[in-house]
Amino acid sequence: MNPQILRHLWSLVDRSQSSHLLALDDNSLVCWLLDQFIGQQPINQTETDQLYCYIRAKIPLIRDLAQGR
Repeated sequence: MNPQILRHLWSLVDRSQSSHLLALDDNSLVCWLLDQFIGQQPINQTETDQLYCYIRAKIPLIRDLAQGR
């Protein structure tokens, strides 16, 4: 996956309200992050699929980061 996409995703997570991230269930969190990401930086279907899988794998880390703020 493109490092620029990863940087953009983690920047998005960092800028998002912790309470919102923690309030969403896993599927909603993945969909919300994807929607926000694509709204800011359009990507192709292959990149979208890769990002979906990456976000799913990083849900515990995303939640830990949100709780730590």
